[in-house]
Amino acid sequence: MSMLDRRLQVLIDEPRYERLKRAAQVRGLPIGELIREAIDRTFGDDPGGRRAALARILDAPPTPVPSDPMELKRELRAAHAARCSG
Repeated sequence: MSMLDRRLQVLIDEPRYERLKRAAQVRGLPIGELIREAIDRTFGDDPGGRRAALARILDAPPTPVPSDPMELKRELRAAHAARCSG
């Protein structure tokens, strides 16, 4: 992580503050770290890479889908298990 050398002051309403405070407590993080994570998730370090990934998804050929929903569910579970196992 880079050195934190910029201060940012943002005013928020009480409900937003309470949501941040609860989320920070649940995760055991300072509110500032929670805010930094949200900024990174929203804006990321490589917006061009995200656009390129989206273009690859949109340009991908259509995938055949089983007409039986249960067969589709089995295929998706198998694909997920294969990906998770390494």
